[in-house]
Amino acid sequence: MSHQRIFQSSEFFQPTDREPIRSVITESPEAAIVAWYIQPNQEISPHIHPNGQDTWTILQGKGEYYLDTSGNTKTILAGDVVVAYPNCVHGVFNNSDEPLIFISVVAPAAAGYQLVAIAK
Repeated sequence: MSHQRIFQSSEFFQPTDREPIRSVITESPEAAIVAWYIQPNQEISPHIHPNGQDTWTILQGKGEYYLDTSGNTKTILAGDVVVAYPNCVHGVFNNSDEPLIFISVVAPAAAGYQLVAIAK
């Protein structure tokens, strides 16, 4: 069985003026690999993956990464690798004036997805 193993991430980034687009690069039962392009003032809503981990490799830009339901955040920057273990709140708001671009690896692919409310 032959599977593609090398991908050009730039082919998957989809800038939009609406909500950010989740662009699946590849998916198997073991993991889903996703390209994200988050415009200034766009957000990936806070959420959890109850049955898996989401690891982000930040390629460009910066944003405020959600840490918990209390609304605490931490700035993430190009070069960071950010890990959300199972049931850890995460998401990001791009509060800068440049795009936030990163690759996400969700493992396993069936990690689940649940939005969470943040206290404001």
